Amino acid sequence: MKNIALIPAREGSKRLEGKNTRLLGGIPLIAHSILYAQQFSDLIEAVFVSTNDPECKAVALEFGAQVIDRPNELATDESPTYTCLQHALAQLENAVETICLLQPTNPLRPANLLPEAYALYTQQAASSLFTVSRSKHKLGKLNNHRFYPFNYSIGQRSQELEPLYFENGLLYITTPAVLQQDMVFNSDAVPFAVEHPFAQVDIDTLADFEYAEYVVQKQIS
Repeated sequence: MKNIALIPAREGSKRLEGKNTRLLGGIPLIAHSILYAQQFSDLIEAVFVSTNDPECKAVALEFGAQVIDRPNELATDESPTYTCLQHALAQLENAVETICLLQPTNPLRPANLLPEAYALYTQQAASSLFTVSRSKHKLGKLNNHRFYPFNYSIGQRSQELEPLYFENGLLYITTPAVLQQDMVFNSDAVPFAVEHPFAQVDIDTLADFEYAEYVVQKQIS
């Protein structure tokens, strides 16, 4: 296989129980990423879900993904994402050139994000790629009950802020060679800028989930 999509979905979210199978817009959270990848069969040859959760496994199979059973020791709070991807590749019989990592906690993505990201990845002959968004916040540090501005001066207008970006988690493209370095993307990775409301949806808590429901409803209405 040349390109695959891989969705890691472990059991046992502490802050939002049953997160990956909770219904968002009428379908399980994890299904959003599965269906998104399946739209691009010209780029993605197979969609895999790596999980140790029987409920996630059932949902993944229902929505047409293939399942890789992840060992519990690779599905803890402390387990780095790259270990899940390394394990998944080791289970596949055919060699893989690129892996598109889609996190189920970022279920909403701009329609053309994946093909546009792959185009940039190919054009740049990159080792890996990750998505970023610009931060519009005035950031600072707290020390001894004092606030020290980090990216601005007191009184500076928001429009004059130095452009700073955050890793938004929407999409990653990586390779077996990068994963062998025990990382999902390396220092040579190409950043792909996304300026879209979906980049603000990252579900870890109930409040995050409720915000995602609001965004989905706004898209429908």
